[in-house]
Amino acid sequence: MTPIGGGAYASPTSPQNGDGSGNGSADPMTNFYNEVTSIQDGIAQFSSNVSRIADLHSRTLNSTDEGSSRQNEALLDDLVGQTRQLSNDLKERIQALASYPATRAQDQAIRKNQTGLLRQKFVEVLQNYQQVERDYRAKYRQRVERQFKIVKPDATPEEVAAVVNDTDGAGAQIFTQALSQSTRYGESRMAYREVQDRHNDIKRIERTLEELAQLFNDMSVLVAQQDEAIDQIQTMAGNVEADTHAGLQQTEKAVEHARSARRKRWICFGLTLAIIAILALILGLYFGLRNTGSSSNK
Repeated sequence: MTPIGGGAYASPTSPQNGDGSGNGSADPMTNFYNEVTSIQDGIAQFSSNVSRIADLHSRTLNSTDEGSSRQNEALLDDLVGQTRQLSNDLKERIQALASYPATRAQDQAIRKNQTGLLRQKFVEVLQNYQQVERDYRAKYRQRVERQFKIVKPDATPEEVAAVVNDTDGAGAQIFTQALSQSTRYGESRMAYREVQDRHNDIKRIERTLEELAQLFNDMSVLVAQQDEAIDQIQTMAGNVEADTHAGLQQTEKAVEHARSARRKRWICFGLTLAIIAILALILGLYFGLRNTGSSSNK
């Protein structure tokens, strides 16, 4: 059950018919294994998307052509949207693994271990995505700072911070004032347009980081919920096993009692036959001797 490279993302395989049998397979664990493999493929696709997002960030930062930059941004928006949808889908499918039936103790252990491994791997790729976005957020901010200093080389640290963070539009106002006083009008206008674009990139990254933070929170809750559900199932299975064992013991005792009763009945029957034989012998001797005595008297 290893990821098949960075290939196509497989469609979900969810439990059906209320018993997790899906396509009616005799062994429900077969469907569980299939879903685990499919989720692994999805995680591999997610990781591939993150690598492509990092590449598009780099192209956007290094592009000097406005047309190419717009094209990269469009591709980036589309890929970020796909990755967002994929991450939510993976989260739900990992959560659904707890609903797959596993009555045997070894199957329960396998399900718990596989689910835990998938959660761990998914959290790892989420952390990698988070780090990529943080790194490029810092690079975009550095780019905004450089562009602002083209317009106003003597900008104060407070002005630079205001433009980079653009809190409540203060940065745009400061940049506009600096632009009106700049003697390098053409270069300053280009710098201003790029700063606006980079602000949009930063906002997109901030939104992605917020979504990732929510995903981390959801996964933490999911771990607690799944562990509790699995523990309950294992407890129920343990109780069933204990009850079954107790039932078998009672059955064995009943069989032993029945065998003992049969042996006692046969013993009683044998004793009865022996008593009857002894009585018959005694009576035979008694009447035989009596008849012999009567014959002698005559």
